[in-house]
Amino acid sequence: MKKIVASIFAVIIAAPMFSQAQKASSKAYSFNNLPVVAQTSFKKDTFNIVNYGAKGDGVTLVTKNINDAIIACSKKGGGVVLVPKGLWITGPIELKSNVNLHLQKNAILQFTRDFSQYNLVQSNWEGLPQMRNQSPLWATNQTNIAVTGQGIVDGGGDAWRMVKKSKLTETQWKNLVASGGVLSDDKKTWYPSQKSLDGSKIKGNPGEISADRNAEYYDSIKDFFRPNLLVFTSCKKVLLEGVTFQNSAAWNIHPLMCEDVTVRNVYAKNPWYAQNGDGIDIESCKNVLIENSTFDVGDDGICIKSGRDAWGRKRAMPTENVIVRNSTVYHAHGGFVIGSEMSGGAKNIFVYDCTFIGTDIGLRFKTTRGRGGVVENIHIKNINMMDIPGEAILFDMYYAAVDPIALLGDKREAPKVEALPVTEETPVFKDFYIDNVVCDGAGKAIFIRGLPEMSIANINLNNIHIKSKQGIDIQEGKKINLSNVKLTIEHSNPLINIQNGNEVSLKNISYSSADLLFRISGDRNSNIKTWGLDVSKAQQKSVFLGGAQEKSLQINK
Repeated sequence: MKKIVASIFAVIIAAPMFSQAQKASSKAYSFNNLPVVAQTSFKKDTFNIVNYGAKGDGVTLVTKNINDAIIACSKKGGGVVLVPKGLWITGPIELKSNVNLHLQKNAILQFTRDFSQYNLVQSNWEGLPQMRNQSPLWATNQTNIAVTGQGIVDGGGDAWRMVKKSKLTETQWKNLVASGGVLSDDKKTWYPSQKSLDGSKIKGNPGEISADRNAEYYDSIKDFFRPNLLVFTSCKKVLLEGVTFQNSAAWNIHPLMCEDVTVRNVYAKNPWYAQNGDGIDIESCKNVLIENSTFDVGDDGICIKSGRDAWGRKRAMPTENVIVRNSTVYHAHGGFVIGSEMSGGAKNIFVYDCTFIGTDIGLRFKTTRGRGGVVENIHIKNINMMDIPGEAILFDMYYAAVDPIALLGDKREAPKVEALPVTEETPVFKDFYIDNVVCDGAGKAIFIRGLPEMSIANINLNNIHIKSKQGIDIQEGKKINLSNVKLTIEHSNPLINIQNGNEVSLKNISYSSADLLFRISGDRNSNIKTWGLDVSKAQQKSVFLGGAQEKSLQINK
């Protein structure tokens, strides 16, 4: 076993050495010059948790046994802590430097549903410092760590999560209610305990750390503070490989302020109704590789974040130098996502050769006023999608923290459009390059919605083929360049909607037919130009509303 494990992890890739020019310019990288991610390396020594008294009988709590093995391994210079096949019940596990926690095939690391095993700690929740229950699998300020193998890490999330009635069948709902727990006042949401329900009723941030909140307060709503399954904070050289991470109480995999992170051949799995059940959230990390992995979860699939609002801006740590490739996302709110907590910024992101099947939205970029932060230099290519109920490609600066697809009975109102002063709280999306996207089935092909005071800028979409119910919608966009776009549209009234678009270039846009080709609205449109667009297939070429002028649209042969 020692030789097998050692052979897997013996390869070391040198840490990246960036030139001053590369550091100074976010445009230094391209698909021909990708960031380099330093890899882990471990000694051959193996520490079997059985030798530390652990029993894989599905009953015995082995928290201390596993942590003792990890501590011993780290103190002796590192190596492999082996979790053999079996069902191991445990509380929180703390990973230490130079330790590879290796799960054999048919090993299940089951985190206990006994909430008393999880201490309340100062942690992080959706980009803000918060009190939370200790994450099941965690590490802070460690170097050269890994979780590998072919086993399963189960967070016991069903014991923590609230569940909306609208997300279950009638039978599933009745069974859930009969299992215990309590219902919200409107009887539409199930909570696992009274403490969990009480926490949901507190306005603002119940977990906010402040001087006027004592231990008694936090304990009174302890069950509400659902932990993320895996949280590695300020760690360097991290490897997650081969393991299934499932059933998280909140986010599944969460590297926070880490450097040189590799996620390879991982399967992240959650029920589709899992509240905040993201697959992986890379937050304020540098040098990241995600490859050959699969995500089937209850919220966003692969997500880039960097802190929320003033806290994120104060941290000032963008997520940068990220590669995502050869990965698949099934159910999720978004396949590949940036935001909405992106206040520290994001740059130098490369996504290619990925598949999204049944995600609510395909490529999803979201933010809102108050965030601030700059998202830039994003490169995406070779994306295949199927059965996307929402937008295939979405940019939205009016994110409202609701499910992307309205559930039965949900009422959604369009945001009030008004220009506000530009401040440090104003977010920026710019310099996106998306090439070769195919989508068979979407609610809307392309949606771009900026703010009146801050347009989404320099968005470049090339070689796009989308079959969808609706076409292209551009609002408050500047330097929007679409070329070689083929649309197969169910409802085309209009095919292309533009509201206050500036320097919009549409080249070789093809479609089968349209009732109305263009609807232009707003008094701030300019330089909307097309080439290679066959207007004869449309029953009506264009309408101009809300102060829009005909001269803003120029149709060229």
